[in-house]
Order: sequence, then structure tokens, then C-alpha cells
Amino acid sequence: MVLGKFVMNTKYSDMENIKIAVIGLGYVGLPLARLFSTKYETVGFDMNKARVASLMEGRDSTLEVSDELLQSAIRSGFVCTADIEKIRDCNFYVVAVPTPVDENNNPDLSPLYSASETVGKVISKGDIVVYESTVYPGVTEDECIPVVEKVSGLKYNVDFYAGYSPERINPGDKLHTVDKIKKVTSGSTNAVGKIVNDVYASVILAGTHLAPSIKVAEAAKVIENSQRDINIAFVNELSKIFNKMGIDTQDVLEAASTKWNFLPFKPGLVGGHCIGVDPYYLAQCAQRYGYNPEIILAGRRMNDGMGDYVATQVIKSMLKKGIQVLNSKILILGFTFKENCPDVRNTKVIDIYHSLEEYNVNITVFDPWAEPSIVEQEYGISVTNELPNENFDSIVLAVAHDKFKDIDICSWAKDKSVIFDVKSILPKELVDGRL
Repeated sequence: MVLGKFVMNTKYSDMENIKIAVIGLGYVGLPLARLFSTKYETVGFDMNKARVASLMEGRDSTLEVSDELLQSAIRSGFVCTADIEKIRDCNFYVVAVPTPVDENNNPDLSPLYSASETVGKVISKGDIVVYESTVYPGVTEDECIPVVEKVSGLKYNVDFYAGYSPERINPGDKLHTVDKIKKVTSGSTNAVGKIVNDVYASVILAGTHLAPSIKVAEAAKVIENSQRDINIAFVNELSKIFNKMGIDTQDVLEAASTKWNFLPFKPGLVGGHCIGVDPYYLAQCAQRYGYNPEIILAGRRMNDGMGDYVATQVIKSMLKKGIQVLNSKILILGFTFKENCPDVRNTKVIDIYHSLEEYNVNITVFDPWAEPSIVEQEYGISVTNELPNENFDSIVLAVAHDKFKDIDICSWAKDKSVIFDVKSILPKELVDGRL
């Protein structure tokens, strides 16, 4: 494989010459690095030394890579490190760090700036840096690359090159793993795009799609999640409407789904590091160009208010049944942002918790997946992994963990109690309310 005029030291004249460094070993970076290690010499870099130590012992706390696969990769030469010197001789850098929002829902690019500084300290002439983090169009070339240039002293598209290949990881999904999800790729020149595409295509079984530019690839990613957010917001609004009418939303959706082109979205909480965040990136980008988005932000307002809505419905149901709310005992089942994974980032269950707190109730949160110490650190509340051994005035089934399906949830309910099923996993005759 030849890169034309910028081949230096024949780095990319042969795929075997590629040495990959993946910067950021979280839910996205680690599975990707492990996959790359099956084909190329690969080093995973993360500034969290405790995280690196755990990975080198063959344990992934995110549970995205099994201990068996991780240990096998390490035995085959895969290395995780917090030492920047160990990625200096790499020539294909992949940045996979979070892109959160701040308390005002403005994009927080500080993790990307930090990762770009790291790349700038080690990148050499002829190297390629590929960004995977979800961003609005223009961030890679207008925000990240200038940092790399400043730190390295090298010139973009003369001395080094860039690509963008947005992550599509679905945390907790053991069916759609990174190698089974089609990958969008792009490069800062046509030749670089071909190289980036070839590198990913060599490990991605589902295939790749080479976009015509980095900005197109960035835009494609941010609208994927924004579209899903808006669709969920629509059914969340339907749920509120049908609730007032006394119609079961799930029955309506089941009937509507019999039409071949009906999109089967379900109401629920929208949290996590992607769907609940990325629309704000797209909205800010639009505002920079003088357009004030309406649908995007309306969807965000609807979804961000669902935690409070659930709490209000629970309290209303308790009052309707004559259950005293003050000092009542409420059990929340699940705290992670989605089912069957330990990820608590931007979980909207915390909104249910805080809204219920205002009624001076006693809340127990049980989640077999969440790490209590992380929840305590991030949210300042207690979560237990132990099955409760008491009865409650109200039970809120907030997350659809498979483990909950094997538990007799009703056994925790007092004789007069409320069960609210956010995810509609229980038979409707067993619950007092659901979205």
C-alpha cells in the first residue's frame, strides 16, 4: 500500500509496518485496541494508572472485553500503558476519549484537547492520527489538529495527516461488538482516507464506508444519535398524551408496529454518553452558523424531563391508593444508564431519585451491575448490589436488567403499594403504571 508523495520511511508501503496507539481505554478505546491487536502491533494508552494496571492484570471493569479475550491479547503482545514514551514509536494514532457536555449542556472538548496534546508530543513526520470521539462537524480539523500542530511543531497535511472514524459502540451489547458494526472512515486527503479505510477494513468484519471528507463523517455520527434522541422524545410525548387519555402506550405501539414502515421506538429514560449528549453538539454547531434548531432542542427538553415525570406519576399513584408519601419507603431497581452494563455516565435514574427526594421519602437503590463506589463518587448517593430484604410502599423498575426478570419483584411490595415499570418488562396487570 503506497501513500504517494508523503510516504516517509516506507511507513505505509506495507500494512505490516503499521504500529497503532489507541489513546483512551474506556468503553470505546479498549475493545478497538484489543481488536487492532489481533492484526497489528498495538499499544493502548490511558492516563489513569489504576485503569492501566487493572487491564494489564487481564480485568476490564467496563465488562466490554471479557477477561479471556483481554488476557489472550496481552499474552500475544498487546500492551496497556500510562507511559507516553511507549507510544512514541507508533505511526497510527487513534483517539477515543469522551466528549461530554458541561453543566450548561455546552460541549466540553477538554478531553479531546488533552488527547491531542498527547499526540502532539509523540507524533512524527508521516504519521496519521484518527479521531473516534463524537463531535460536531469541524472539530477534528478546526479544534484538535491545531493543538497537534502547536505541540509537535509539524504542519498538517504536509508533515502529518488525520482521519475520522466515529465510534459506534453500544455498551453492554454482546451481539453488536465493534467488529460487527459497519465503520465510517475518512481522511484528510484521498490517499490518507484510503489508508485509514484499509486499516479499519482489515479488522472490521461488517465492512467500512469511506466518507468523502472528515466533516461528512463527523456529521454522519452526530445525526445518528440525534435522530434516535428525537424519535424517543416523540414516543415519550405520546406516552404522556396517552396516559392522560387512559390508553396504554405499549398497546398502541404494538398495534402500530404491524405496519411495515413504522419505526418501533419505545418511551423511556435517555441517558448515557451518546444519545443524551450528542444533540447538544449538533445544536451548538447549528447556532454557530446562525441557525437556532427547534426540533433537536425540543427533543432534548422532552427527554431530560422524563425522570421528573416518572417520579410525579409514582407519587400520584401512591396518593390515589391512599398510601402516605411522607417517610414512605421506595425501591428503585436499576441505576445504570441502560440495561446489562455497569455504565452510570449521565444516567437519568438520578433524576427520578432527586425528584422523589423532594417528597421526603426513604429511597433504596438496588442495581446488580453498578459499582457502588463509582456511584457514590459521581452522584453522592448509595447503591446496593445486595438483594433487599424488606418491603416497600413503592417500587420503580427503572432499568431493564435481565437479572430483574428472574426476580419476584412483587415480593418486595407491601400489601398496599405501587409498582411503576419504566421499561415495561413486567406484565401490565402486575403494575400500577408504565410509560
